[in-house]
Amino acid sequence: MRPCARPPPWVGASEAGPSDFLDNCTGSSVAAGGPRRGYADRMTALVYEDFAPGRHREATLIRHALGSVHDEALVAGLAGGIGFMYFVFEYAGRPPMPTIVAQAHPDPWVQVALGRLNIPYEATRSAKPRWNRVEAALDAGAPVFCTVDRSGLPWHRPAPMAELAAADPYVVVVVGYDGDTYYVEDGADGAETPYAIGREEFGAAWSGHKKGRHQMVVTTGKPAAEPDLDAAIAATVSRLTGPVLGNHFDVNFGFSGMEKFAAQLRDTTTKTGWERRFATPEAFAVGAGRLHSCLEEEWTAPGATRPLYADFLDLAGHAEAAGLFRESGRQWSGLAELARTADPEADAAGRRALFDACAELVDGALALEREAVTSLPAPAEAPAEAPAG
Repeated sequence: MRPCARPPPWVGASEAGPSDFLDNCTGSSVAAGGPRRGYADRMTALVYEDFAPGRHREATLIRHALGSVHDEALVAGLAGGIGFMYFVFEYAGRPPMPTIVAQAHPDPWVQVALGRLNIPYEATRSAKPRWNRVEAALDAGAPVFCTVDRSGLPWHRPAPMAELAAADPYVVVVVGYDGDTYYVEDGADGAETPYAIGREEFGAAWSGHKKGRHQMVVTTGKPAAEPDLDAAIAATVSRLTGPVLGNHFDVNFGFSGMEKFAAQLRDTTTKTGWERRFATPEAFAVGAGRLHSCLEEEWTAPGATRPLYADFLDLAGHAEAAGLFRESGRQWSGLAELARTADPEADAAGRRALFDACAELVDGALALEREAVTSLPAPAEAPAEAPAG
């Protein structure tokens, strides 16, 4: 049975919020929305009804959870929008696994976006699943953001490297329940309806991400102020131009990470260069496939999230920078397309030509983005990031 949809919790709601109900296990009624089925019947309606796919998965989830009253580009930009992280992971017996995260990283999108929208929220973790709190929040009309191990969700294909999938903080939204069946919006693969999943199976995925075990985020009220666009932009500039982690891994982030990526693409002699790392057909196919996935599909919106961020900058009144980031997005998409269409059986000369062409596109994107940030608020203007919760 699929529960019927009902309006989102904070559109026209009273000042009461989910935190008023999280420990109310009687389930007889809730002040914000009148009588509903409670724990005796163990059913709730879906807390929102817009599940249309967007360009960026997490930004779309946040937008839907807030009643679809905000533009997707606004949500994405406030969450940090763009960034750059580049690593090549190597494990014995497996091809090298290049990974690029082109969106803002590593700060959590949900908490940062809610913080910059000035929407109050509660972020909690627990040793065991707190089903009573999840269902009480849903009964109160509030969707529940949960951080899970993506590979534990049955609608996802098995991860090629399960240890990496479990380490990634993958956010989904619980939007309703019917007995022991939970309804979850994921936004993966263009899904336009929530997925049904048994509570215990969802609990296993919820337990699978060790660093965010049983983390749930629930909004608790209306916005306290206008969105803080300037702080969001300044933080993004800082993420591209300055230290991100404050340790030796910073060379892999931002503009430094782009320079390192281009240099390794061109490197023909050392073991960290792409020529040696991806010299076999199997490794080359994995590397090329990962480039396309990381720049167009995974942890990003198309074009390394740059076109979506350009739309945010247009909303914020920064047309010049928006145009430059939009052009940068075309460079990244061009690189992704070269990788997607690469001949998996290419010989050494063919691989070398591809790597050189990709490096040129990285250089072009980097030059555009360096020019773009000169017209944006300086990093010194950015306040501290929202806590991870």
